[in-house]
Amino acid sequence: MPELDELVLKHVLKNAIQYGKANPGVVLGKILGENPELRPRAREVMTEVKKTITLVDSWSENQKVNKIRRIWPDAFVKKEKKLEGKLKPLKGAEKGKVVLRIAPNPNGPATMGSTRGIVINAEYAKKYDGTFIMRFDDTDPATKSPVKEAYKWYVEDAEWLGCKPDKVVIVSEHLPQYYEYAEKLIREGHCYVCFCSSEEFKKLKDRKMPCPHRDKTPEENLKDWKKMLDGTYKEGEAVLRVKTDMAHKDPAIRDWVAFRILEATHPHVGNKYRVWPMLDFEGALEDHFQGVTHIIRGKDLADSTRRQKYIYDYLGWEYPITYYWGRVAMQGFGRISTSKMSDEIKEGKYTGWDDPRLPTIRALRRRGFQPKAIREFWLDFGLTEKDIRASMKNLEAFNRRLVEEGNRYFFTPEPVRITVKNIPPTRVAVKRHPSKPKRGVKRYEFNGTSEFFVPKRDLSDFFRLKDAFNIRKVDSHTYEYAGKDLIKCPKIQWVDASNSLDLKVIMPDFSKTTGKAERYLDETKVGDVIQLERFGFVRIDSKKPYAAYYAHD
Repeated sequence: MPELDELVLKHVLKNAIQYGKANPGVVLGKILGENPELRPRAREVMTEVKKTITLVDSWSENQKVNKIRRIWPDAFVKKEKKLEGKLKPLKGAEKGKVVLRIAPNPNGPATMGSTRGIVINAEYAKKYDGTFIMRFDDTDPATKSPVKEAYKWYVEDAEWLGCKPDKVVIVSEHLPQYYEYAEKLIREGHCYVCFCSSEEFKKLKDRKMPCPHRDKTPEENLKDWKKMLDGTYKEGEAVLRVKTDMAHKDPAIRDWVAFRILEATHPHVGNKYRVWPMLDFEGALEDHFQGVTHIIRGKDLADSTRRQKYIYDYLGWEYPITYYWGRVAMQGFGRISTSKMSDEIKEGKYTGWDDPRLPTIRALRRRGFQPKAIREFWLDFGLTEKDIRASMKNLEAFNRRLVEEGNRYFFTPEPVRITVKNIPPTRVAVKRHPSKPKRGVKRYEFNGTSEFFVPKRDLSDFFRLKDAFNIRKVDSHTYEYAGKDLIKCPKIQWVDASNSLDLKVIMPDFSKTTGKAERYLDETKVGDVIQLERFGFVRIDSKKPYAAYYAHD
């Protein structure tokens, strides 16, 4: 069953690379789903799947990747199609009238996770000739203090992604408006100042009992509100709550906090304010102020929608149409909070926000990932409430299709210098790109004795210098010419020692791989993404000295 063997191997490899170990049930489902004619042979196919999983489990990760690239090069890339078409129509959306937003906390630059919101909202805005707003929810100067530079970083990252916001809003500049609406809600009996500690209120809330301050008159609450603003009450002594339903089945909805006192200096507005709105309050008002028509956010924020609707009902506003997406578990990309990243950068654990170990856009950009690859990655999932499992391999596949356009260059990691004797007059011409003949060739001439750098791991008694000629071992580091004919033997990478330069490659785990590269690397520019043959795709980061960041294989 040679055809079935190959079909099963393809799907086992793909599943194993994505999730670490192939799941026989998932693999079988994929095969039968794409090949319904095999359903009557399901038991036979499952036997083949289990046998193949045992085989593949014995392979190294590199062996798995190299094998799938040979037998199924497009395994992780969907067939060419308009990925934007996977964005289902928005309810009530009218051309030219759609307004969407993202609402990051500017305590660091954009991460891979936050790009989902940037890409999906921006693409919907383009689809409907609408407006895409970047709103900075910077109302927590204490526990999630904004970083002054991050306001600019976030906009730059969005622009690099091809998702330039049409409007930028900084909510810390709008506190006077929030105060006005807070007072309006207090006067109308919808908010009250609470003096319970968080522990005391939780006990009441869990028992569905009202706070003892809940029934104060609007006049009394206005006086207490003024004392919150003028400094009479200190941090932790009082909060402003929105009246909801203390018997609500969801405790998170019961009389939630709208404002609290924070004695902290804000990097954008300084010490101008001491009473700060919670995200649900300022977000509710800001969506109305900016005319947001549709909200797209994680389903973990469904409670925010329920809380905010109380504000909209009290003020007689219509709540935006809301969509949710599921969680994304992305293997191969460590989970780390922006606050923790910031602390560890200050401590020196990381070199900066573009350290390759971090899941930031700046790090991916420095490694050579392309903005289109990130956009296509998220657009391929579309807008779905299903939880998603993904892998860095998926993102790498989208990126590989783009960076394969780059030129190829020779590189020998862990190089060993060898001498090759008795070379007849020989000219070697190697294409800069195998499918781009117009880019020309790299030329070498050898005659007599020449020295080469080759990878230590590839040394053997007889092998071929790839694209050049065969050589056989004479003694320790001395070889001799053994003909140009293509014969069955190892083909290894090489660099002409007389035309070489030192190259350091920074790997994703921040280890360094040093080696020798061919002098033709001089023709590259900083920022170019190239392929070091038989090593991987890298982005040239500096030229004096030469350094590159590894993207992927």
